[in-house]
Amino acid sequence: MDVNFELYKAFYHVARTLSFSEAGHHLFISQSAVSQSIRVLEEKLNCTLFNRSTKQVKLTHEGEVLFKHVEQAYAFLKSGERSIENIHSLKQGEIRLGASDTICKYYLLPYLQKFNQLYPHIRINITNRTSPLCIELLKKGALDFAVVNIPQDNHPQQVQVTTLQTIRDVFVAGHPFRQLQGQKLDLSTLSGYPLLMLESNTITRSFFDQFVTAKGIKLTPEIELGSVDLMIELTKIGLGICFVSREYIEQELKSGDLFILNITESIPARALGVMVNATIPVPIASRKFIELLENSI
Repeated sequence: MDVNFELYKAFYHVARTLSFSEAGHHLFISQSAVSQSIRVLEEKLNCTLFNRSTKQVKLTHEGEVLFKHVEQAYAFLKSGERSIENIHSLKQGEIRLGASDTICKYYLLPYLQKFNQLYPHIRINITNRTSPLCIELLKKGALDFAVVNIPQDNHPQQVQVTTLQTIRDVFVAGHPFRQLQGQKLDLSTLSGYPLLMLESNTITRSFFDQFVTAKGIKLTPEIELGSVDLMIELTKIGLGICFVSREYIEQELKSGDLFILNITESIPARALGVMVNATIPVPIASRKFIELLENSI
C-alpha cells in the first residue's frame, strides 16, 4: 500500500492534539486541508480513524492502533533529525585520520589535543601507517583525510593536497662520530660510514634514494628501520649516521646528543601536507580538523 507520508503527518498531529484546527496550526495548513488529508487516509486504509462530533474528536479503535505505530515512527524520525543536527553542531560523530607514528608524535599531537578540547564528543579514529599506505587508504575511501609526507612525484588525480609545513632533512650523528663535527663532508664520504635509514616503503626513504642517485652516488644503509624514534636512539648510541628531518630532533640537537653533519651538497626541502579524496565529500568534523591545521600555516 502506497500512502503519502504527509497523510500520516496530518493523522499524527490530529491524534496527538485531538483537534483538526490545532493540527492545521502545527502543519501550517488550513483546517479543511487537514480534514481532507484524514479522509484520503481513511479511504486508503479502508477504515474510520476518528469519531467526530461538534464538540470533540476521538480516536476509533483502528485509530488508536495506528497511532501507536505512527507515534513511534515519528519519534524515530525526530531522533534522526536531532542526530543530524548534533553532527552539524559537532556534538557527535568521528574523524578518520591517517598518519604515521612519527607525524602523529612530532606534528599532530597539539592539534589532536586542541580539537579534543573544542569538540570533546567527536571520536578521533587514527590509522597509523606509513605515508604511502595512508595515501592508498585515502584513495579507497577508508580515511576522511591523511597527514603525510608529500611525495615528490605526481599525486593521484583524485587526491587534493594542502601543504602544511616545510621539512628539512639532515644527516646527523652522535658522540662516537664527534671527529666529524664541523668538517665539510662530500656526500660520497658517507659511504665509508655505517648508515641508518628508514625502510624502503616510506616516502622519506624514496626521497633519500632519489637524492643520492641524482648525485651519482650509491649509499647503502647498514641498518634499515621502521621507526624514526628507534633510528634516532640508535644514532645517539653510535651505531651509525642517520638521515632524518631536523624537525624531529630539535631536543637532541639542543641537548648535544646529536649534531648535524656539514654536507657540501644541498638537500632539497620537502613538505608535510594534508590530503583528501576529491571524489568523496569530507565529513563536517573532519573538515573542522583540517581547518585547524590550515589555520596554523
